[in-house]
Amino acid sequence: MRSAYARAAARIEARTPAHRDRAIDGLRALALLAVPLGHWLLGGLPLGADGALRNASPLASFGFFAPVSWVLQMLGVFFLVGGYASALSHRRHDGPTGQWLRRRVARLGRPVLGVAAVWAVLALALYGLGVPVTTLRTGSTLVVQPLWFVGVYAVITALTPYCVRAAARFGVWSAAPLLGSVAVVDLLRYGPYADAVPSWLSLLNILPGWLFAYQLGVAWGVGRVTARHARALLAGGIALFALLLAVFGYPASMVGVPGAERTNSHPPSLLVLALAAAQSGAAILLRDRIARLLAGPALWAPVVVVNLSAMTILCWHQTAMLAAAVPAAQVGAVPGLTTAPDTLGWLAARAAWLPVFAVLLVAMGRYARVLEAPWPSGTGTAAARRTAAGVLAAGFAVFALG
Repeated sequence: MRSAYARAAARIEARTPAHRDRAIDGLRALALLAVPLGHWLLGGLPLGADGALRNASPLASFGFFAPVSWVLQMLGVFFLVGGYASALSHRRHDGPTGQWLRRRVARLGRPVLGVAAVWAVLALALYGLGVPVTTLRTGSTLVVQPLWFVGVYAVITALTPYCVRAAARFGVWSAAPLLGSVAVVDLLRYGPYADAVPSWLSLLNILPGWLFAYQLGVAWGVGRVTARHARALLAGGIALFALLLAVFGYPASMVGVPGAERTNSHPPSLLVLALAAAQSGAAILLRDRIARLLAGPALWAPVVVVNLSAMTILCWHQTAMLAAAVPAAQVGAVPGLTTAPDTLGWLAARAAWLPVFAVLLVAMGRYARVLEAPWPSGTGTAAARRTAAGVLAAGFAVFALG
């Protein structure tokens, strides 16, 4: 088995272009894997007396567990490398910008449309088999949870030409207005006049909050970020993070906690940007070391596999967890799976379930990957399939968000 892996890794190594930036791919793979790991570790599904599964989190019981979310919340790194890669890709593209954008957005949209359409059919089938509606709503919410990220990323990708111009002119400082915008909104919604501020105002943080790290990545991609800038981002991000926690009372968890009055990530608060700044500075400073670490085929091969499976991981990892939990709910209380995440024993049991979730995700990925390939077009049958997928996906979205 070991020799088989060595041969596969050697084939991947041989097919890797010499100009491939292994550090960027390594950072992207790390950020990608943090998404399912975070959701699997911090997402409880306790079984109620009515036989239905509901969302819960160990963070509600274990405040000391919050620092784990600081490590697993790596969307800042993901947007950083996304901005870097988009800047280089945009610069290499010879054709119209619209053509470049359509290709990138299509690669994001197809898997999302596919998983939503499949879940529309799956939810109906599970309902017919007697699965409670509450369980189906819980599952639908979990499936939709990571998909918002794809939508935001698509919008930000569309802004790449403007991000490139801003970065070329102002360098790393082009991200500063985004930080300031989020700080102003946070001051309004959490400051002395918070009671007079409408709740929808927080939505103004969605775009600048996630665009911040992407803009840093674009500036990095056009060569306007130096080691001195990276050290300032790292130190400044850590200082701001500590200040917001210790003085201004921001929630310690970087992910939402059921029942909590405030959340840092939906929409992003200034604490998210502080963490993103620190992570971005560290990533830029560690780039050369990461590249050397991935120079050999043994570590480079899994990085390639993870990057090729990026959308499958994002779209299907919650389904993998539900594939274990929903059948288990028919049995009863299964430790770490359908029990309340309020004991240390639950944490240990959930850790034991992680390999099972991973195996289920790999199994699903073998079939889900077809949804990422370009869909057939040009015939009546192809058009009918696209229309059906769109209708099913829309129906699932209405159910999940309703």
